Amino acid sequence: MRGIYDQIIELEGTPGLSKHEQLVQGMINAINARIVTKGDILPSVNNMIKELGFARETIARGYKELTTRGIVESKKRLGFFVSNEDTDQQVRISLLLFAFDSFQENFYKTFRSRLGKAVHIDVFFHHNNIAVFENIVSNIRGKYGMYVIAPIPHKRTAGILATLPFDKFLMIDRYEPMAGNFSYVVQEFEQASYAAFAELSDTIRQFEEMIFYYRPGSDTPIEILRAFKKFIRDYKIRGSIKAEYVPGSLQRNKVYYTINNAELWEMLKDSRLKNMKLGKEVGILSHNDDVVKEIICDGITTYSTDFRLMAEKAADFVITRKKIREVIPTVLIRRNSI
Repeated sequence: MRGIYDQIIELEGTPGLSKHEQLVQGMINAINARIVTKGDILPSVNNMIKELGFARETIARGYKELTTRGIVESKKRLGFFVSNEDTDQQVRISLLLFAFDSFQENFYKTFRSRLGKAVHIDVFFHHNNIAVFENIVSNIRGKYGMYVIAPIPHKRTAGILATLPFDKFLMIDRYEPMAGNFSYVVQEFEQASYAAFAELSDTIRQFEEMIFYYRPGSDTPIEILRAFKKFIRDYKIRGSIKAEYVPGSLQRNKVYYTINNAELWEMLKDSRLKNMKLGKEVGILSHNDDVVKEIICDGITTYSTDFRLMAEKAADFVITRKKIREVIPTVLIRRNSI
């Protein structure tokens, strides 16, 4: 411990350096000089007060900054430890997503670009598995300056997320209700889906049936299922719900809606094999827009939130730490497929 104190004391009297900055820089110097390395325990607040004579608040602020930057981690009842030897980074972020789909890739690229090179991001995927989700949250807790997380709709989710410090937590993509004053930047599914279906209703009526593929237990939001059921009831549309698309089953005079891109590609393949003209002989609607859907088959009609805008707002939260509670609008993008 003596070496750490010496590194802090050496900065005494440095022009323009506050006590808080002296402590932070001294600790960083000790890590850079390999006086302490990853996993080593650091002096307690009480020992710091005794050795340095600094105010408790000053030391607490110093440890808080180092923790926020992901250089130090706090372990309950055990103390502070070196968690990262990359002392140049300003903050270390844990980003937990569903999977690396194209729209989440767009989110990541925008998020990464807006934060800049000084920020370190570790990306994790839970694949809508609550056991995996809980394990990841347990492993990352206390090791990052920020936690940006797309939650799972599950009864255990709120309790798992409640173990994180809410001043360092941002919920993204889906909203899951939980107690506490936390921030979020999310999309909304039920009202947005219903509105998109309603806007397309006149076109959908030109076909004999609308088929929605919904697989129970998948990551497809149940809110979309509720919206679809309400839409076909309110608008007296003939509709059906199937678990999955079977390749080769595409039929004329029907509208097909899927949130799954793999199913979408199979539908488009079948439309070509069967010489069905999109928007005329068969209708196709997709969820979550991307560049491919804009250009393939002269354009696929989608409705989607703006993941780039979501990523920009998420990055701004990380930078400014200003509380945010915002739902990003969902927009219908009409193209040739319906």
